Amino acid sequence: MALQQGRFIPTNPKKYIGNNIKDIRFRSGWERSAMVFFDKNPNVLEWASECVVIPYISPVDGKKHRYFPDFLVKLRKKDGTIKTHLYEVKPYKQTKPPESKRKTKRYLYEVYTWGVNSAKWQAAMQYAEHMGWEFNILTEHDLGL
Repeated sequence: MALQQGRFIPTNPKKYIGNNIKDIRFRSGWERSAMVFFDKNPNVLEWASECVVIPYISPVDGKKHRYFPDFLVKLRKKDGTIKTHLYEVKPYKQTKPPESKRKTKRYLYEVYTWGVNSAKWQAAMQYAEHMGWEFNILTEHDLGL
């Protein structure tokens, strides 16, 4: 999917609980697709974009950084229960470790990206568990793309 960036205007603004409804930004077409789904799905009770801040330690520099998962979503499940989720939208290829290759610049970048993302996701899983939420990664497969 070609890189798409822009502003999202919800058709159901009462469901959006983020800071500034006039400045909802998507950084990919996949994020935009998720926003449309959250906005239109009646089982999504509330949602926000990049509103949760999770500290994590980067394996690259050993320093504390801040991670902003893409979405916070409150869902009504099929059994009627309500559950809050943190979602990150990523290409499927980035959700698994890079395959061993020669040490090209691309491979080293993939290893770097995998290391940082893994640290972020581990911190997000711990944070979500502490809050009684779930953390999930959505890929193009989950979004039907």
